[in-house]
Amino acid sequence: MKIYEGLADFPILNNAVVTSGTFDGVHLGHQKILNRIKEIAQQNGGETVLLTFWPHPRLVLFPNEHNLRLLSTFEEKAKLLRQFGIDHLVTIPFTKEFSEQSSQEFIQGTLVDKIRCKKLVIGYDHRFGKNREGSFEFLQANQAKFGFELEEISREDVDDIGISSTKIRNSLEVGDVKTASAYLGRLYELNGIVIKGQQIGRSIGFPTANIHIPNDYKLIPKDGVYAVYAEVDGVSYKSMLNIGNRPTVDGTKKTVEAHLFDFQGDLYDRQITIYFQAFLRDEQKFEGLEALKSQLLLDQQHAKKLL
Repeated sequence: MKIYEGLADFPILNNAVVTSGTFDGVHLGHQKILNRIKEIAQQNGGETVLLTFWPHPRLVLFPNEHNLRLLSTFEEKAKLLRQFGIDHLVTIPFTKEFSEQSSQEFIQGTLVDKIRCKKLVIGYDHRFGKNREGSFEFLQANQAKFGFELEEISREDVDDIGISSTKIRNSLEVGDVKTASAYLGRLYELNGIVIKGQQIGRSIGFPTANIHIPNDYKLIPKDGVYAVYAEVDGVSYKSMLNIGNRPTVDGTKKTVEAHLFDFQGDLYDRQITIYFQAFLRDEQKFEGLEALKSQLLLDQQHAKKLL
């Protein structure tokens, strides 16, 4: 998959099969669209093009809306799209100026003139241009003028599996990683870098990797203890993870800490990916470190069974 920031270097394609959207999370609903454009491209000797926007439009249009959390960083989204076999990923830098473009300007200037779209596939209720004025009906009415074929993934097709990014976010915010995984078609992931912590876990036999999540817009699931897989250098380790303020040791800020069951060595400054398998329990305050250790032993047994 080739990635382009903007369209200055986008090549001339003879048969571009295009879709457009934010594709946050690349969930099962999105995957229906991806599979469809791949099918069309294979039938017609074409190439698939996914046009997306970065930063996420809501981060630009509503900068004071601090509660927006995304299911995927751009790097995570690109990795997933590559796995799905998309040929070309185009990111349009989303600015307030860009948001003022009319649907006519965007469709003609981007889809027609720059990408040379031959077939456009969109999900139901997808709209282009300022104030989302460019509806499917608008595209359909101007199809001959724009010179590309048009297909909409119907509401029935998408609603049949009841998927939306909002439903997934809501599930993660209450710790329901099982439902989130079912909607995503895979385990939800966090990517970060291991940094030095207070090393309290090491003192009770549960050394943890303190994970810094570099993107503050990335959704971190509800506070609590989880059974997870931790991947380091392509190797997956059964693990458990705590998200929270560590009340037993009077923690003052939220941390994300993983205990890898069968890992020996130094993790500092290394990239780590966490895959959420199951929610074990809420975070709680214990009388002391020994009581905490006793509970962690139970958590470990529970996590190993689930993993």
